[in-house]
This record gives sequence, structure tokens and C-alpha cells, in this order.
Amino acid sequence: MPALVLLGAQWGDEGKGKATDLLGGSVDYVVRYQGGNNAGHTVVVGDQKYALHLLPSGILSPGCTPVIGNGVVVDPAVLLSELSGLNERGVDTSKLLLSGNAHLITPYHTTVDKVTERFLGKRKIGTTGRGIGPTYADKINRVGIRVQDLYDESILTQKVEAALDFKNQILAKLYNRRAIDAAQIVDELLGYADQIKPFVADTTLILNNAIDDGKVVLFEGGQGTLLDVDHGTYPFVTSSNPTAGGACTGAGVGPTKINRVIGILKAYTTRVGAGPFPTELFDKDGEALRTIGGERGVTTGRDRRCGWFDAVIARYATRVNGLTDFFLTKLDVLTGWEQIPVCVAYEIDGKRVEELPYSQSDFHHAKPVYEMLPGWTEDISKAKTFSELPKNAQAYVKALEEMSGAPISAIGVGPGRDETIEINSFLS
Repeated sequence: MPALVLLGAQWGDEGKGKATDLLGGSVDYVVRYQGGNNAGHTVVVGDQKYALHLLPSGILSPGCTPVIGNGVVVDPAVLLSELSGLNERGVDTSKLLLSGNAHLITPYHTTVDKVTERFLGKRKIGTTGRGIGPTYADKINRVGIRVQDLYDESILTQKVEAALDFKNQILAKLYNRRAIDAAQIVDELLGYADQIKPFVADTTLILNNAIDDGKVVLFEGGQGTLLDVDHGTYPFVTSSNPTAGGACTGAGVGPTKINRVIGILKAYTTRVGAGPFPTELFDKDGEALRTIGGERGVTTGRDRRCGWFDAVIARYATRVNGLTDFFLTKLDVLTGWEQIPVCVAYEIDGKRVEELPYSQSDFHHAKPVYEMLPGWTEDISKAKTFSELPKNAQAYVKALEEMSGAPISAIGVGPGRDETIEINSFLS
């Protein structure tokens, strides 16, 4: 049985939650391997809608063990709040596993995040202000706080004091903010220790043993490929690696154990926050995509920027992730357009470019080259097989598949768990 990576092939918000949840009933473990509560997944089960931010989508599948891996940064207050909200709705969260090596987001991380963005002004990155970047920075600078530190008060105190020695200088002298009291931070963090302890585990050992025992393990990326800190539209990116390689480092599983890499593609393109976006629309079509698609960030609450499908980005995602399949979501949103433009290449300085330019400047100036595909007006939400789709919808899917460089194995035709056409099994 396979170990799979499931990740966003655009700028995030592609519908990873639905895809993960769809597979959740057939897999044994669902693992978040990067990001934090700056990500958001919406999962619709029957008439119930769940908005997940930090927890793996598999937590909604009774037979599945949800795992927060070492590559995730965890705000303990958010984690406990999200667990409490699910418990109140009758969801069993007792099987959750949390890596003892995951880093903790503290109040001083969120403070630094917010004041830095305000200080940057027009040059701001567009972060969520939830402390994600500063927490990853502390991790790399080796002054981070890990989950396991909650269970040694002496070490925790030393680490918090060391981190604040420098940060308080910056807050006071650069940002004119009051210094943060280390003892208060330590007390707050210790207050979470007993509540979190039942979930803390050596997740790397558990996951490797599970794969060796033939269990199905699904690794779930939190953001999209174009937000990857190494391979995305830097600096307008997240602070971790949602690309396929991040699953290995963020969960402690070697690449030879991964059998399949599935990219989630929206039938058009969206992004949240600042940064270049070649196919972005500023007209009635963009507003229609936003309204019909319900394009508002699950975590941020911000309206998403909307544009037509970008095949250049899809090809890039196929290349850097080694994608074996695509899950195409929100095809139903495009119902009603007489013609649907698809970006097949860029024009940069008068030249046609069919691959994503490595230069940030070139990408910033890229103009989309569109190919027009015929649209459809029929309701596709009840379609159960590919052949039940209108001919023009079938042609649209096949064109996107050919342009993107990997087979489309499933198609979302509505928000519900059962509104999916499965062409090829992801678990074969």
C-alpha cells in the first residue's frame, strides 16, 4: 500500500482539505508536515462544514490517525481551541499525535510578526500575523522552543530568556514597544503542558513503522507550491516547504518510502496576500469567480485574488514536486462562461516563455498568453463519471491535463464530500 504526498499545486487554497478528507476513510494516518495555523482547509461532510487551520483533515475520518509532524509550528492555544471546537461538535480527537520536535509559536513570535509587517509598510510580505515566520526563523537560528521543552521547566526558562534577550532589544529600540517578560511567557507555556501531553509522541518512529507494516500514510501540505520558501514566488512566500521534499524533512520519512505525489489544482487560479499573479483579474469575471467560488480565506478571512487557470504554474508544480497525479477542484465554478481563457505561456520583454522564469523580475513583468476554450452551461454537480460531464467540460479537463504534464485522476464538481468524480484510484 502506498505512502502519498498531497499538496497544493498553485498558491494554496486549492481544496486540499476536501481531497485529504476524501482519501481519509481509506488511509491509516494523515500527516501535516509543515506550516502552522496560517493554513486553512474547509471540509464539507453532509450538511456540516468544518474549517480546519492547524489540525490534519484526517481528524474527521474515524478510522484515521491524524499527525502533526516535526516540521509544523504549533500555537498551543490555537491547537487546544480547535480541538475543543471539534469535540463540542461530536468529533473524536483523541487519536491525534503531536511530534515532540515540533516548534511552538509563542506570544512574542506573533508580536514580532505583526510589528514587523507594520514597519515594512508598502514593502510588507502579506503574512497572516500569526507568528509563523518568526517561529521558523528562531528554529533556524537555534533559539526555538519545541513541544518537548514544556516538560523541562529549567530548559524552557533558559530558552525563553535567551530568545527574549535579543528580541526585547529590537522591540524596545527599533519598534518602540514594551519589553516582554520572560517569566510570564514561561508560565503561559507551562499552562498548556498537561493538556497537550496526551498527544505528544515520537511521530517519526510511529510513521516509519506504520509504512513498514503496510499501513497507508498520507502526507498533507499546508500551503501551495508557489508559496514554498525555496521554490515559490520569493519573498512573497511562506516560511517552510510545502513542496513534496518538505514531507520527508517535516515528518522524518525518507523519500524512498513515498510512492505517489498528488497535486491539487483549482480549475482557475487564486492567491491570498501580496506578490505577482500573472492571470489575476480585476473585472467582472474576477468578481464572479470570487463570488461563485466563495473565495475567502479560511484562516485569514481575506478575499482571494482570482484569475484564470495558469498552465505554466501547473507545469512548474509537476516538475518541482515530481507529481504523479492531479486532483482538479472547483470545476463547477466555471459553469456559465461562454468561453474560458487558459494561460498557456507568458510574454516577457516581447518573447514567449512557456516555463516559469527563475528571475523574480521576469515573473513580475510576465503577461499571460491565453488560449480560449469553449465553456458550458449545464449543471455538473450531479455528475458521477467523467462521461456524464458536458463535452466542453470534458475537453477543458483534457486540455488542462495535457498542458500540466500529469494525469488528472479526480475532479471536484461541488463542495460536498460526495461531489467528486474519481477517474483513477490514488490508492492503487
